[in-house]
Amino acid sequence: MALHSLPANYGSSFSSQCNSQDLAIPSCCKRVIHFVTPNIGKLRFLKISRSINENSSSQIGWLRSRRGFIKRSCLSRSNDIDIDLEYEYDYEYEEEVESVHWVDRYLPENIRRFAYLARVKWPMGSILVSFPCMWSIAMAADRGFLPDIKMMIMFGLWAVTTRGAGCTINDFFDRDFDKQVERTKYRPIACGMVTPVEALWFFGFQMLLSLGILRQMNYLSFILGVIHVPLIVIYPLMKRWTYWPQAFLGVMFSWGALLGWGATKGSLDLTIVLPLYISSIFWTLVMDTIYAHQDIYDDVYAGVKSTAILFGDSTKKWITGFAIACIGSFALTGYLGNIGWSYYASLAVATCHLMWQIWTVDLSCPSDCNRKFGSNKWFAAIILTGMVLGRVLH
Repeated sequence: MALHSLPANYGSSFSSQCNSQDLAIPSCCKRVIHFVTPNIGKLRFLKISRSINENSSSQIGWLRSRRGFIKRSCLSRSNDIDIDLEYEYDYEYEEEVESVHWVDRYLPENIRRFAYLARVKWPMGSILVSFPCMWSIAMAADRGFLPDIKMMIMFGLWAVTTRGAGCTINDFFDRDFDKQVERTKYRPIACGMVTPVEALWFFGFQMLLSLGILRQMNYLSFILGVIHVPLIVIYPLMKRWTYWPQAFLGVMFSWGALLGWGATKGSLDLTIVLPLYISSIFWTLVMDTIYAHQDIYDDVYAGVKSTAILFGDSTKKWITGFAIACIGSFALTGYLGNIGWSYYASLAVATCHLMWQIWTVDLSCPSDCNRKFGSNKWFAAIILTGMVLGRVLH
């Protein structure tokens, strides 16, 4: 039997008492809990027993859908591992704690593993990828009119498929690095859930979906989408060649700023699109440098390069400079696009949010870096709101 106790703040202390070498691995147990529930702060104990007792699982029956993955995550040599989980929570959180993500509840296991690879359960990346598209569509709207809602929905779908493809090819190239990094060592390819060949086929399938969506718009959008594909493929390799992979990520990540305008207008007005594209690149440099600080020590050990490693203790000075360039480019975009005053009011609020991120982030705390990274959805939404109001009210 293996019994592992995990306080609510699991990062501060960890204790284990176990007879099984298979399961006496703290990183495995943390990984199990990480995948079991998003309510990690409410969990208190994880107990893994080698004796099967199906009744012991009844108190958390929703966990059964994850048992196969948990077995693999624990690297067990045995097939007779049962899972028992005890947790403490306030009654007001009962429904939240016992909820199961639809990916785990409804998808067959053979499909579920590809959903994990595409990060379907973690949509933040898709949300962030969609915003440069939305900004561009909003800027392309005529004065007094809302942006093209149908176009926004189409690009929302494009963001999901493109981000999934990016995650897939990233995990394919980084599978050896991922095994050496605590946060990524159990990603589907790194842990053997998906084979490299299967990942390549899945990448191709997602790119076909992505380009198929763009083909429904106009020829310019499709051509820009085709040009975007090699950027997606090359990005994971940049971590091996340069300490500036975040800059290349910005070039790739911000491509939607070109696509949105091209799809709406049928051409590119570089006087407006270029500063918008540049502002998105600097925004990416800010948020992904913060994100990279989560893995900085593991990355050094694994030989992965990043701006977080390059900047070190000077990170906040650098990203402050990037933030100033980002906001300045957004202001120039509004000026050249002849947008209404409400855009600048929103830009001022967004500036405060970006500065708050930089001033308050604890770069030595991975969880805080992740929270600040996720908060960028609000920064992007504030910018988008200002653009929409600036067009409608102008």
